[in-house]
Amino acid sequence: MKPVTADKSLVAFCGLYCGACKKYLSGSCPGCHENQKASWCKIRSCNLEHGYASCADCKDFTDPMSCKKFNNFFSKVFAILFKSDRAACIAKIRASGYEEFAQFMAANNLQSVKRT
Repeated sequence: MKPVTADKSLVAFCGLYCGACKKYLSGSCPGCHENQKASWCKIRSCNLEHGYASCADCKDFTDPMSCKKFNNFFSKVFAILFKSDRAACIAKIRASGYEEFAQFMAANNLQSVKRT
């Protein structure tokens, strides 16, 4: 298994950090940006269409939770199951940038900021 490292290219389009994901670390997933099989993901498609690195770059929604692509049924289930807060991830990226976000997530071995 790969070690968790800080790499801003491993910040997923939705704000999760692929660099701490077990599937990425085990080599069974290339990460969000490289995963060509994830064409089903509306968040990924929207970001690719607009040329964004993640939803943190979106100018249409200051609050990602007001975006129906970001705040969908699947993401709500994911948030409950994993106690994740992707909107907090997006806020953290906007506040400190991708590099610092990746460093924080790697240092704390986090795939997502946890809901409180």
